Amino acid sequence: MEASRIQRLLPEVFRRCVRENSPLAAVLDTMETLHAPAEQTLSEVDRYFNTYRTPERFLPLLARWLDLHRITEPRRIDTPGNEWRPPPLFIEPGHLRELIAKAAHLSQWRGTAYGLRLFLETATGRAGFTTDEQVTGPDGKPKLYHIRVLAPPGSESQRALIERIIEQEKPAYVTYELDFRTPPGSAGAENDEGKV
Repeated sequence: MEASRIQRLLPEVFRRCVRENSPLAAVLDTMETLHAPAEQTLSEVDRYFNTYRTPERFLPLLARWLDLHRITEPRRIDTPGNEWRPPPLFIEPGHLRELIAKAAHLSQWRGTAYGLRLFLETATGRAGFTTDEQVTGPDGKPKLYHIRVLAPPGSESQRALIERIIEQEKPAYVTYELDFRTPPGSAGAENDEGKV
């Protein structure tokens, strides 16, 4: 707020005492200077709630508001005397912005194959995740309440993030295995286990 506007809010007796280089004028100038940062922030407050315009340092707070911290932050360990905490999972800021922007849509599809694939593709920035709900065991019989998630080539480095997302987004009663696909004919295609 400008010093002249602050001055208009003062009682008449004080306004008469405001003169150039007077102590009261110095106080009003100081008040103007102190208000400037807050007024600047308030003039563009919408920017902090816009996923694509918010400063990167504000992204974790937006993610927490939308319950995405269950994916990105370390899990709490409640065992007595165990103070070790795993490091937070890294999601690139651009991918985190997309997750925040799609949070409402993703929550509608939570627990479905479509929702799981969309979440994985958004968080990792890689297309090509698939889910197989007709998994058979070694005996040839179908595994009930079990899925296989096939991850695209090159996503092995994001294994911890992918596993956390699957654990959080699949139905609670469903078990899973994770396969990292190797393109047919490439080195290592015959040894494509990578299962959990």
